Amino acid sequence: MNAGSQQPKFHLVTYGCQMNKNDSERIAGVLANLGFIETEDESVADVILFNTCSVRQTAEERVYGKMEDMIKLKQKRPEVIVAVTGCMAGRDKKQEFKAKMDPVDLYFPTPQMVHLPRWIAELRPDLVNSDSLEVDYLKLQPLRVPSAQAFVTIQTGCNKFCTYCVVPYARGMERNRPAKDILNEIRDLVEHGVVEITLLGQTVNSYKAPDQDCFSVNNPYVRDYTIIPSLQLNHFAELLWEIQQIPGLERLHWTAPHPNSMTDEVIDALCLPKQVNYLHLPVQAGSTAVLSRMNRKYTREQFLHVIQKIKAKRPGIALGTDIIVGFPGETADQFDETVSLYRECDFDISYTAQYSPRSGTLGVKLFQDDVPKEEKKRRWGILQSLMEETTKRKNQAYIGKTVSVLVDAIKNGTASGNSNEMKRVSFPVKEGITIGSIVLVQIRLAMEWQLLGEVIL
Repeated sequence: MNAGSQQPKFHLVTYGCQMNKNDSERIAGVLANLGFIETEDESVADVILFNTCSVRQTAEERVYGKMEDMIKLKQKRPEVIVAVTGCMAGRDKKQEFKAKMDPVDLYFPTPQMVHLPRWIAELRPDLVNSDSLEVDYLKLQPLRVPSAQAFVTIQTGCNKFCTYCVVPYARGMERNRPAKDILNEIRDLVEHGVVEITLLGQTVNSYKAPDQDCFSVNNPYVRDYTIIPSLQLNHFAELLWEIQQIPGLERLHWTAPHPNSMTDEVIDALCLPKQVNYLHLPVQAGSTAVLSRMNRKYTREQFLHVIQKIKAKRPGIALGTDIIVGFPGETADQFDETVSLYRECDFDISYTAQYSPRSGTLGVKLFQDDVPKEEKKRRWGILQSLMEETTKRKNQAYIGKTVSVLVDAIKNGTASGNSNEMKRVSFPVKEGITIGSIVLVQIRLAMEWQLLGEVIL
């Protein structure tokens, strides 16, 4: 324990996706087990840790920007430990990024967070009074803020090697958690008030259980892969069914699936009773030629066929996607194919990014970044306008309808939360409604990004 018998403090900054946020909860759990408490004030922290994202250049630049602040802080408090983990450290095999981070004391890939107790003890013995936690980081207990919603990581890493993506280099090859550990974590969360679970994985629906024998004999999706070798080894539908059996769980969501792992069983599982009425399925491009250069391993027609099967199985499901514009070699006609695919799929929302080269990826090695920045921006604007137009039109259809809403915020007499379709809904709060309540709301007004209504008691 540090001088003055005060508890040591840590400040944790998280960039990037939901997976990073869940990893930060594990880091917080490690530090809490050492006796640390979290602080929002970096100026009083004993350990400052940045959990980084490397998907876009802008994400990395934000980290470099913070290093200027750390240099100034270290001049005042040289004993402060500054640590960097996450995707930047994970893919920085030649330590090129680290060379730009002078104030950093600890620099490590995500799975090595289990060594934090030992490393901190070596730098500041006064801060640590605990044995090292040398275990698989996926077995670390996340430290979560009490909430009705929680993220649960079921898989990390990726085997797909899309040419634009840093994940296989930053997080390694695909690793799947034992189903037993996942189910036990969800049961514990539900016992502590969680009603909505979001499963996380880089290609979450390609999940393969190391312990498939733990699935129930009543599980309708269980298959004998040894008898029918042609079946794609995929236990995701089995896992979804098992999670659905947990009493007290009200909603189940998962992200982000890969189109090639949307098997008939996984599509059928979209109809399970606790499954939200929303699916986020990244397409990335609408041109088969561009998809081939991206190494996505499916064609435009195959993606559309998957969407058709999903809509046939669960009519009215809300759909989201990810799209990259300006990928190397993308012509105007190929971009038009992406626009037409968007219209044909009729997505509710899209997260559209302008392609940025990522060092170490196949895309940088194979292709020249030949689409001008201004053209990327123009194409992004076209898709953004299409999304806004489509979202507004789709939201109008909710007027007069009743939707189920999980309340996650209450402020100034207004409650808000997401519907089963992941539409943002706001309404005047009434007595008895608290964060975590699931209520029925009749929609009165529909805007571009929000539905307004009245709760039905």
